[in-house]
Amino acid sequence: MSDFPLSAGGARRPLSGPRRALAAGALGVLGVVTALATTLPANAAASTLGAAAAQSGRYFGTAIAAGHMNDSTYVATWDREFNSVTAENEMKWGPIEPSRNSFNWGSADQIVNHAVSKGMKVRGHTLVWHAQLPSWINSSMSASDLRSAMTNHITQVMNHYKGKVFAWDVVNEAFADGGAVGTLRDSIFTQKLGNGFIEEAFRAARAADPNVKLCYNDYNIDNATAAKTQGVYNMVKDFKARGVPIDCVGLQSHFGNPPSNYQQNIAQFAALGVDVQITELDVGGSGSTQADAYRRVVQACTAVPRCAGITVWGITDKWSWRSGDTPLLFDGNFNKKQAYTSVLDALNAATPSTSPSPSASPSRSPSASPSASPSASPSASPTRSPLPGGCSATIKTINSWGGGFQSEVTVQAGSSAVNGWTVKWTWPSGQSISSLWNGRQSTSGSSVTVTNETYNGSIAAGASTTFGFTANGNAATPTATCTSP
Repeated sequence: MSDFPLSAGGARRPLSGPRRALAAGALGVLGVVTALATTLPANAAASTLGAAAAQSGRYFGTAIAAGHMNDSTYVATWDREFNSVTAENEMKWGPIEPSRNSFNWGSADQIVNHAVSKGMKVRGHTLVWHAQLPSWINSSMSASDLRSAMTNHITQVMNHYKGKVFAWDVVNEAFADGGAVGTLRDSIFTQKLGNGFIEEAFRAARAADPNVKLCYNDYNIDNATAAKTQGVYNMVKDFKARGVPIDCVGLQSHFGNPPSNYQQNIAQFAALGVDVQITELDVGGSGSTQADAYRRVVQACTAVPRCAGITVWGITDKWSWRSGDTPLLFDGNFNKKQAYTSVLDALNAATPSTSPSPSASPSRSPSASPSASPSASPSASPTRSPLPGGCSATIKTINSWGGGFQSEVTVQAGSSAVNGWTVKWTWPSGQSISSLWNGRQSTSGSSVTVTNETYNGSIAAGASTTFGFTANGNAATPTATCTSP
């Protein structure tokens, strides 16, 4: 989710039922997985999201957390509504390879095996990302050792899920926000391996599986003319020209409204000869405004033949990494929202996709999603006394893993509206933010300052918004302060 100045992701999806049949045997070989069939009569409107998407040869998926699979309503909604799935955190490097060459498949397998049993497509997320790394990946490693670890991780994970995963986010969130076009994020991978690590990862992935779709996934690349978008565009264009294997680009699409050139952006990537997948969609808001934004996203995708499908980053607002923004299609009680109907109607009106099947690229060897494995009980900082005309901030730990954790910060207005906010805190024992979304951060030693983005600075009296982050170190919930102009 795969992240806002971040990530998450970041750092980030729904399924269908009564499920329209996938073509018989659709879960054995990846080429067959792409052939979605429907038992609906001609021109009949489908009643679920996955079935409606399947009518035009697309998928409509959701992100699933294994930790919620004991909730029968959660699983029933997943089974009924979606025909694709992405694991929220369970396939990320830290959770799946916590010790070197020792793999923890349990939670990821739980999600994948359930999806396969229901005839769903599976997106793999993610192989190489700067966040949620295990503690044994650290600055003391040599370049050759890191390269060996990266190649082995890609190979082992892809081999384990070969034939079950139709597309992998090979590299996640490698480009920096701001700065010149093409600037990569400062990470252990750029520090040790240089900018070529993305190409190396894609070549290793193709060697591991010649049939699966290989995707580059990022956030804040929804605007066609933004510098970050153009950096990714230039990379994909270069990769295609030089025969570097890449099959798809993932637009995370965490926002309040899609940019006006969103469809143009999808089309410009598709024109390079790659699929576009909307990978972590969630839209803050409510009512008709939110419904209209969702409709425009779906219409933008279905207007471009190579837009292969859409994944929303979660099922219910209750467990969204942006829960304060109520960004999903089902409310906290799993009731369908107005946005659900707008998405279903737009999917039913779609024309067929003509996205080609995966094929091996020439070998000449980048999420909230912004979450973490569900191992920690949420804990909140004690700060929460709104001042008249002011604001308050509460930090809550969402998840934790070896060497890192994910937190959500709720910013609440007091008795009058605020227009712009600043949240500050001090880390107690050396923690540091690895990626942050829905805010802009600056740091000075252990002190952290986060200010609002342009789209979430205005908060009505008594209302709230949220931002989130992943961090290195032991989970901590320091006291936070909030000020407004």
